[in-house]
Amino acid sequence: MTDNPFLTPSELPYGLPDFAAIREEHFRPAFDQGVAEHLAEVAAIVADPEPPTFENTIAALERSGRTLNRVETVLHTLAGSDATEAVQELERELSPEGTRHRDAIYLDRGLWERIKRVTTSDPEEATLLERYRLDFVKAGADLDEAGQERMRELNAELAELGTEFSRNLVQASTESALVTEDVSDLDGLDEAQIQAIESDGKYVLPLLNTTVQPALAQLTDRATREKLYTLSVERAPRNREIAVRVAAIRSEQARLRGYPDHASFKVADQTAKTVEAVEERLGRLVGPARRNVESEAAALAEHAGHDIEPWDWPYYAEQVRKARYDLDESELRPYFELGRVIEDGVLYAATRLYGITFTERPDLRGYHDDVRVWEVFDGDGTALGLFLLDPYARPTKRGGAWMHNLVEQSFLLDEKPVVVNNLNITKPVSGPTLLTFDEVETAFHEFGHALHGLLSSVRYPRVEGTSVPRDFVEFPSQVNEMWATWPEILANYAKHHETGEPVPTELLDRLAAAEKFNQGFGTFEYLAAALLDWSWHRLAPGTVVEDPEAFETEALERVGALHPLVRPRYRTSYFMHVFSNDYSAGYYSYVWSEVLDAESVDWFKENGGLRRESGDRFRQKVLAVGGSVDSMDAVRDFLGREPGMEPLLARKGLN
Repeated sequence: MTDNPFLTPSELPYGLPDFAAIREEHFRPAFDQGVAEHLAEVAAIVADPEPPTFENTIAALERSGRTLNRVETVLHTLAGSDATEAVQELERELSPEGTRHRDAIYLDRGLWERIKRVTTSDPEEATLLERYRLDFVKAGADLDEAGQERMRELNAELAELGTEFSRNLVQASTESALVTEDVSDLDGLDEAQIQAIESDGKYVLPLLNTTVQPALAQLTDRATREKLYTLSVERAPRNREIAVRVAAIRSEQARLRGYPDHASFKVADQTAKTVEAVEERLGRLVGPARRNVESEAAALAEHAGHDIEPWDWPYYAEQVRKARYDLDESELRPYFELGRVIEDGVLYAATRLYGITFTERPDLRGYHDDVRVWEVFDGDGTALGLFLLDPYARPTKRGGAWMHNLVEQSFLLDEKPVVVNNLNITKPVSGPTLLTFDEVETAFHEFGHALHGLLSSVRYPRVEGTSVPRDFVEFPSQVNEMWATWPEILANYAKHHETGEPVPTELLDRLAAAEKFNQGFGTFEYLAAALLDWSWHRLAPGTVVEDPEAFETEALERVGALHPLVRPRYRTSYFMHVFSNDYSAGYYSYVWSEVLDAESVDWFKENGGLRRESGDRFRQKVLAVGGSVDSMDAVRDFLGREPGMEPLLARKGLN
């Protein structure tokens, strides 16, 4: 045990985990010791003869469990980004045990009694105290013995099911991949893309996380498109039954907690507050989005010269975009080289807006050779933390893009943030990595989350950076997307990878003109997914779902979100956001946050755009405070007004 790197804080800068020293055999003994340490620390808090105070109870809880935190953070990181068979087995083994351990803490009656007696007049402490009280109540601290025991059983089962759902999806990305030996099936893909998926005389196109696969916009062969689309929407069939059970468990837990359904339970401490507020906002968008879908579908069919099918939509959308706006997305890719996009675009924008700077640290390594590490400094030279970027897709990595912390900012623990961004860009066999414009926007989006973590300035880790309500967390990241097309930023990074020539202005003008094209499709597929999530989690306790596919169809039809040409962005069997991660009854949060985003983008434009004064205000009012203040109060403080829907409707062409 003396050489186990988890048992003491990492000696690397900022506490970056020493991935080079961590081995699979370190996890189990460190996990067991971490659990024992944490239980002992909590027992000491409960046994303290002094009256409960914020310092000896809440702050003490914030200091506790550090060894366990190090183990679970690294395991979570590897399970998402480099899930070898050994890592998957560790996750399958330790995840339920971690859930049981958290139940032991949150269902400890002696601890709960102390927390209920704590008082404080400090605003940040009061916010944290309220968070803890709500966490304990939601966990079931006020339930009787039978209720608590049932909650433990359900939590353990949920942990196992979530791990299995995720594992099935990682496997499905390759098991359900499009495989062909005839390269002509792949006509439309460029040479670099084809080289990247060639393997032993076959071509293997793995599935990415969403319903619509990016290659559908390029593949000219209709039969190949249909095959790829079908593989996408039918993947991971074993997950359908898992989803049914997960929804049933969550519904039963909601009843135990005194709520009519899981959605009501989840939304109670979000900025939305009520299920009626969520349903009103989603419902307001469905009709306009559907009308746009019908108009767009007619345009695509007219261009195609025949009725189109769902697998045709991305291809003909790209064709119409070319015809109507003279815009071919492939024209842009040579100007979006990955390294330049990140360093001269994403990081440069942060420097201009917030005064922070970045120094690459090749001497520091992440958990995979693809990971790059930067040290981040404030405008006065003060060290802020580390930023890690993991850009490439691989078989051991789940789909999508995300941010998480390896170390959370906290003055209490004297820790600076270590933040990771994950993307899923296809790695070329050779030559430069050229991005689509969607991938560029995703890079800016995820770095918005990274900024939320890096610029956090709070005392307690429980309320750092992105530790905010789920329907607020996407707000800063969506705001950061605006800088992807800001003229000064574009001019700095959008340069031809061979000649260095800037992207032609007329090409950017065509991109701007096409911005609202296909917005009906994009909005509708998102709304369908959000409403599908909502339907699963509005189920009353005891409801039996015998056919998950029929349930999906009926649920979407009931709310006007069923369309023969536009499936939800995520169908039930691959909706990892809600059946494996913590977005259950929360996928609506993207549009909820986008309302705030659209208002904030207008505010930046009204106040001169890319100005340090504006960036400093956003940093001070929104990013730095994390979850230490009410999120909507933070937005109102920043905007100086109440946010409304009109900017979002105008942006999407739905007004």
